[in-house]
Amino acid sequence: MTPVFARTTLAAAMVAVLVSGCASDGSGMTETGKGAAVGTATGAAAGALIGSLSADAGKGALIGAVGGALVGSMVGAYMEEQRQNFEKVLAPEIASGAIIVQKLPDHQIVVRMTGATAFGVDSDQIQPAFYSTLDKIATVVNKYGKTQLAVSGHTDNTGSAEYNQQLSERRAASVERYLENGGVLPQRIYSAGYGMSQPVASNETEAGRRLNRRVDILIMPITEES
Repeated sequence: MTPVFARTTLAAAMVAVLVSGCASDGSGMTETGKGAAVGTATGAAAGALIGSLSADAGKGALIGAVGGALVGSMVGAYMEEQRQNFEKVLAPEIASGAIIVQKLPDHQIVVRMTGATAFGVDSDQIQPAFYSTLDKIATVVNKYGKTQLAVSGHTDNTGSAEYNQQLSERRAASVERYLENGGVLPQRIYSAGYGMSQPVASNETEAGRRLNRRVDILIMPITEES
């Protein structure tokens, strides 16, 4: 087992444990609370994955491509300004519930889009009405170039696990391609699908399933240590 594969497997296992814990611990958490907990776990796992990939695939080349890494106190200020910029330009989408912008530990940010708005049913084609939203996201991402992006696709539990896995991968890849076409450096982006394995809400209700049908863009600072 390679070091990258080992770290990736461990990260995925941590998410699975935390997700199942949120679903079955009887804590009475709201769906919003569960979403925050799972979002944090997902962010940590995706961060570990993309961090290990960039380290093993040539961290120096990535830092060179973005013109240097963030250091020290610059990191927090840089990422907080970026989060505020996302919230400003995406204010209409946030107000309508089409987009969620969430701050995570380690100066990470998640920009979450729902499958109900970004994609048609059982489709991996981004709906034209959502192009302007992704254009806004690409503009902010390009302005704050000293970051890495992990694009992850997710589904509810309707249908088979195999089908949902493939659909989630295709949707994540569609968003990755769109951002690259919008000028985001390919070296900065990694995409993956997680099928139905990382819900942020209960699949027992339509409202919960709608939240689970999503694509997350995890944005992480590029630092010398990452």
